[in-house]
Amino acid sequence: MSRTLIVIGLSIVAIGLLWPWLGRTGLGRLPGDIVIERENFRLYVPITTGILVSVVLSAILWLINR
Repeated sequence: MSRTLIVIGLSIVAIGLLWPWLGRTGLGRLPGDIVIERENFRLYVPITTGILVSVVLSAILWLINR
């Protein structure tokens, strides 16, 4: 369990460090992501991005556990 938590923590740190470059790939602006902008309000619901990240992480974890 502790090994899993360490790996998850290191992954979060790596994503945090790589975030400026990940933002340039268009990962947060996929078709299906909902953005509602008003004068003093912005709502962002990353449906497609969340599904894509989930599929990729599931595939990686499946390959690791094989």
